[in-house]
Amino acid sequence: MSLRLKTSIATLVVIGIAGCGGAKVTLHNPTIPKPLIDQLPLSVAARYPAVFDNFVHEEQVIGKEKWSIDLGRANRILFTQLFGSMFTEFRVIDNEVNPQDLEFDALIEPSIDAFEFSVPSQSQTDDFAVWIRYRIKIFDKDGIQIANWPIAAYGKSQSTTFSTDEALQRAAVLAMRDAAALIILQMDKSTGISKLRGTNVQQTSPPSVTPVHEDIALQTAAEEIPDESS
Repeated sequence: MSLRLKTSIATLVVIGIAGCGGAKVTLHNPTIPKPLIDQLPLSVAARYPAVFDNFVHEEQVIGKEKWSIDLGRANRILFTQLFGSMFTEFRVIDNEVNPQDLEFDALIEPSIDAFEFSVPSQSQTDDFAVWIRYRIKIFDKDGIQIANWPIAAYGKSQSTTFSTDEALQRAAVLAMRDAAALIILQMDKSTGISKLRGTNVQQTSPPSVTPVHEDIALQTAAEEIPDESS
């Protein structure tokens, strides 16, 4: 085989690899500042489904690169910190544990209904954007479901400020923090979790909180994840 032919084949291989390029983004520790709120006097347990605890989203942008976003343990870290700040007693239990063998007022089980993102080549802007639709189910001490609450969250970051990987990672973190802000502000109103205690907790007004992040614009729970299939 001639040197010229070898060089041509090598070039085609490199082009083929580049054509399949993309990014693999991994989140590590999307913590939030400790919210300045009055804790609800409840004993609460959380159970994280395996998919929630090790969530990976992969997507091929049509005609272009493949992206992989690995939230890993980021959901567990964020929600554990959040719930620990909201309730006077909080613990995480394994999926193998029978909740009815334990004593608590409420069991929370979060999950992810949908995860979507857009990159500058799709939106024709400099923005990377992430939409996450979480769902929080709450059960009483007898295992009866008392709430099924969907939460739509959003985050975006500009590619002009961060590298490609960093911009998408930041957008995902901001979406998670947006969800945290919504949970802090609306959880009791939307789920009635405080009523699971023997003596109902009375709240005359929503708790005051410090902003989770200065770049986060709180979204309403009614916000829809856009449907780009049409």
